[in-house]
Amino acid sequence: MSTTGERYGSGTVYEQVQASPEFTGLRRRLRRFVFPMSALFLVWYLAYVLLASYAPELMATKVAGNVNVGLVIGLLQFVSTFVITTVYVRFADRSLDPAAERIRHGIEGQA
Repeated sequence: MSTTGERYGSGTVYEQVQASPEFTGLRRRLRRFVFPMSALFLVWYLAYVLLASYAPELMATKVAGNVNVGLVIGLLQFVSTFVITTVYVRFADRSLDPAAERIRHGIEGQA
């Protein structure tokens, strides 16, 4: 079995892990999910704010009773937050957590 220095290179344990291909891959997978999802949500939120500011007639359009388009879109903001959270948890359970666990065990096993 290799020592920590042989597996991860030189420097502190944290520097060694950050330089490792396992950690780099984990960080890449996280960024590939987080950045596009964050951008998508921000565009969705910005669209809501812009519609509220520049298309008040559209937002005031009645859907059913006293429920209007603005209220429906506003509530969908909450729904999308829960959906994104659920998707992220599933993604992390499947893709991120096992890799992080392997890295952690590699570090602890070498100590």
